[in-house]
Amino acid sequence: MSRLQGLPPVLDVRTRLLVLGSFPGVASLRAQQYYGHPQNQFWKILGALWQQPLIALPYAERIAALHEHGLGLWDVYGACEREGSLDADIRAAELNDFAAVQRQCPMLEAIAHNGGESFRHAKHTSAFGLPVYKLPSTSPANASWSFDRKLAAWAEVLRRHGVAA
Repeated sequence: MSRLQGLPPVLDVRTRLLVLGSFPGVASLRAQQYYGHPQNQFWKILGALWQQPLIALPYAERIAALHEHGLGLWDVYGACEREGSLDADIRAAELNDFAAVQRQCPMLEAIAHNGGESFRHAKHTSAFGLPVYKLPSTSPANASWSFDRKLAAWAEVLRRHGVAA
């Protein structure tokens, strides 16, 4: 099994809410884009909340929209070994270094974990002294939650922190 490297964080001084996934799937790593699998509902959820056709936009414009709305992205793992894309297959994972996040993001007011594997590391993110949330995974593997149910859960957290209207 080869060692995989994650994606760099998407943060800036306007970041108010940081969403942490677990580790990018195969499609995301291949594209070098967060939530690059066409069936992942991350961009669809944000598009619905922001009333923007994010899925149709080039990736750079999606990232610009994240910055404009104060939403940051990263993963709990910076590197791991894994065959395929399932979180259950992650081995020998290295946690990302979250120490610099608060310095890079002076307006940061909360952290949201995208799914259960990410939330397993809430003890690390709760050290920020900020609210920490567990959101339903936007992954296509999370088929037990309907799109509308995921959208409602995400909307509640994003609205609470001024990242969605």
